[in-house]
Amino acid sequence: MSVTGIMFNTGIGQHILKNPLIVNSIIEKAALRPTDVVLEVGPGTGNMTVKLLEKAKKVVACELDCRLVAELQKRVQCTPMQNKLQILVGDVLKTDLPFFDICVANLPYQREFAMRLVAPPGDKLYCRLSINTQLLARVDHLMKVGKNNFRPPPKVESSVVRIEPKNPPPPINFQEWDGLVRIAFVRKNKTLSAAFKSTAVEQLLEKNYRIHCSLHNVEVPADFSISKKIEGVLQEASFSEKRARSMDIDDFMV
Repeated sequence: MSVTGIMFNTGIGQHILKNPLIVNSIIEKAALRPTDVVLEVGPGTGNMTVKLLEKAKKVVACELDCRLVAELQKRVQCTPMQNKLQILVGDVLKTDLPFFDICVANLPYQREFAMRLVAPPGDKLYCRLSINTQLLARVDHLMKVGKNNFRPPPKVESSVVRIEPKNPPPPINFQEWDGLVRIAFVRKNKTLSAAFKSTAVEQLLEKNYRIHCSLHNVEVPADFSISKKIEGVLQEASFSEKRARSMDIDDFMV
């Protein structure tokens, strides 16, 4: 419960960041400019919101809980910050968002998730999430945040990460890329040769290959073998004995 008497719903990740030192550190590491429009997801009672309003041109705060929206409105009412704050009520994933320069948020995830985002090849936490995130963005782990810095305290420790989208984004078809790494990381400790020998994988790839050939008027030989085709491609790229757990973005780009 907060000082305002609101019962927080931990089922939807309502853990309010109460430590002002952590809040200030997050704001500092965000390196906001006076011209920035900031999106804040889940502002809660506004501990971070008021700090963002001091630094940014405008804050767009998206909050699901109408009770917290009312508390946030009270907090900025009749202050110079009121005109700089736009509140959107609803699920941020289902909301049409206006333009913003940067997103700063206290999101409900545990430290292991953060470490998966930044995990390098070879790390035990390196996974499909790691390589996909690092393909599209630069990701940095900024600091650890203990559970006692939140009200109510969650059951897990947390971390702060910074994600900067790459501009321009890599010139790839992400759907095709994700299809590749999805297969490779299902069993990341297995060789790619073993990963691609799954019956389900072979059936999927053969279907896709035949569709590709049909679209490009390429005849598929009667004795065509998808198993031999896959092994040939892997051997040509010297990938047969490689394992996803130790492959970086450049390896998959070949």
